[in-house]
Amino acid sequence: MAIIGSELKPFTATAYKEGAFVDVTDGDVKGKWAVFFFYPADFTFVCPTELEDLADIYPTLQGMGVEVYSVSTDTHFSHKAWHDTSPAIGKINYYMLGDQNHDISNNFGVLREGVGLADRATFVVDPEGKIQLVEITPEGVGRNAAELLRKIKAAQYWQSHPGEVCPAKWEEGETTLAPSFDLVGKI
Repeated sequence: MAIIGSELKPFTATAYKEGAFVDVTDGDVKGKWAVFFFYPADFTFVCPTELEDLADIYPTLQGMGVEVYSVSTDTHFSHKAWHDTSPAIGKINYYMLGDQNHDISNNFGVLREGVGLADRATFVVDPEGKIQLVEITPEGVGRNAAELLRKIKAAQYWQSHPGEVCPAKWEEGETTLAPSFDLVGKI
């Protein structure tokens, strides 16, 4: 199944964000870059380490025009309780979407059948609502927010610089490639 380039599907959810419950729809996402950061469950073990890591780079992402939506199949009430009781989760200022009806997890194809939990998955959506990056890891393997940041910078650069591509380990400001007939077999 092709995921890259596929469209964000319609959804409506309630999120916990900065001390309030707010409604979020797919329409709120379009027009800007967005990260959908799925994790299995609140009050677990690997999840808070990843969410805290993402919270640490959230201001940088905001400065790049990127909004973050963490998603689990827990409710927005559970997100608030976790935010209020965990020092790591208490650092979060981005949206924590409740997906208890599994609409968002199903839309992205990350709901574990028969379990009711989302896989550990990251999707980056561009301003047109198209998925540009995907990462899915097993439950016991946490993600790295610094690497996510690097990939988003590369995706934004690539979209704004037609004719250029970002090679492996590309960092902002480094040399890109311009694919051409003359470059074939030269790398």
